[in-house]
Amino acid sequence: QVQLVESGGGLVQAGGSLTLSCAASGGTFSTNGMAWFRRAPGKAREFVAGISPGGLRTYYADSVKGRFTISRDNAKVSLQMISLKPEDTAAYYCARRRAQATHSPSPTTYDAWGQGTQVTVSS
Repeated sequence: QVQLVESGGGLVQAGGSLTLSCAASGGTFSTNGMAWFRRAPGKAREFVAGISPGGLRTYYADSVKGRFTISRDNAKVSLQMISLKPEDTAAYYCARRRAQATHSPSPTTYDAWGQGTQVTVSS
């Protein structure tokens, strides 16, 4: 059974940094792209960052480019976040891309999700 477990969320002041981690188990991950999404209160889930199976390609939402960095080490995926802003406040979710699917920011491209970790950025 596929399981994704996020950690590393918390409360941080604007301008601060956090690193989120996602531990994957119970399935195939080395040949799947992985991604981070987030959902702020009252808003739809949105794509944040993605990474190819081999880690050579990365993808970012315009709102986080230059501030967030996604990386992976086999079944562990990390999201390093710097220069955090209050608008980054959200629950952050790790997701596994469907097998053989190409990159897409659409949540329907992903078939396994973690429970989420809360990031709160105070102004």
